[in-house]
Amino acid sequence: MWTCRTWTAASLGTAPSLRTAASLGACQECLANLAHHRPARRRQLYLLNVFVNGFVNLYTRDIEAGLHFYRDLLGFAETFRAPADGIPEHVELQLNGFLVGLGTVEAAKRVHGVEAAPGSPAMVLVVWTDNVDKACEHLAAAGVPVLQPPHNTGNNNRNALLRDPDGNLVEIVAKASDR
Repeated sequence: MWTCRTWTAASLGTAPSLRTAASLGACQECLANLAHHRPARRRQLYLLNVFVNGFVNLYTRDIEAGLHFYRDLLGFAETFRAPADGIPEHVELQLNGFLVGLGTVEAAKRVHGVEAAPGSPAMVLVVWTDNVDKACEHLAAAGVPVLQPPHNTGNNNRNALLRDPDGNLVEIVAKASDR
């Protein structure tokens, strides 16, 4: 069943989990065999464990404007940029463990072969704050377009809906009692 030397050297009595197998350096064929010999439901759960983290990547027509919005106005910290010098074509930002990437439409076309269409309302990026009214006032004063001013919504939330420089929807939210 096992074809690579890792399994012979490891001399495991029973079939390990996929995570253990991968950590021991199992080849793709052995990992596939291991997955094949497990019940389907269990195999699905193990395969989901191969992913370690993720983030939302937004395509932008103007990465400098996007950086100003997410880094300077919303408080995200820049954690990575490529290229390191000059105007970047990809930047990763973090806010309390939440990761957002900004990539240029040119890079999307060159690297992935896709025609990125920033601003299409296919999703909304949600950012929690302590005070929606103050945050919205600050962002509006900085020229950020406000689509819906702060208003109370369900679940005791207070929300405002904005647009980033590329037109992507950004919702800021706080508990209404925290205002």
